[in-house]
Amino acid sequence: MQQSVNTQKSRKTMSARVIAQIGILAAISYFLRFIEVPLPIFPSFLKLDLSDIVAVFGGLSMGPVAGFIVVVIKNLLQAVSGSTTGGVGEIANILIAGPYVLMVCFICRKAKTYKNVLIGGVLGTILMAIVGAVVDYYIVFPLYGLVMPMDAIINMGTVLNHRVTDLFTFMIWLVIPFNILKGTIMTVVILPLYKKMERILSVK
Repeated sequence: MQQSVNTQKSRKTMSARVIAQIGILAAISYFLRFIEVPLPIFPSFLKLDLSDIVAVFGGLSMGPVAGFIVVVIKNLLQAVSGSTTGGVGEIANILIAGPYVLMVCFICRKAKTYKNVLIGGVLGTILMAIVGAVVDYYIVFPLYGLVMPMDAIINMGTVLNHRVTDLFTFMIWLVIPFNILKGTIMTVVILPLYKKMERILSVK
């Protein structure tokens, strides 16, 4: 009986710790979101930020769902604190970065090795590029087109790459390469750090 009570207390304590760590990681990710780096080879609204790496660390330590929740909370914080995109950018980030986080953490759920992190990062990057193109093509860019002429958006891409002539080629030559670059950089940053972060965030 006493052992059962102790087990329940232990589970409650662990759950409280998981919730607390998810909240802390989401807050850290939210603040990192403000550190954006524009890349001259891409349109100015495609900026590189590494805030989703925090979610990966959380997911590797506490499970894929925890990592995804960090992504969601980060974007909710962004949306309620004065989003410049009317919530569109935040929804897009959940739909695009979320699959990357889930893929890395899912691949590593049984064995957190460098090989699995690398495989997860590569597959996550491919998934993020594909999902990102679909989400941007069918949701994000059409919504932005309501407040900014689509021709103006396309022209921004054409200036950087003459192959961009319409929204589809914008996805092929700019959006997909951007997400591949972002996923690659995140994977490279995660690889040398994930073991240390897992020890720090361990809930076992």
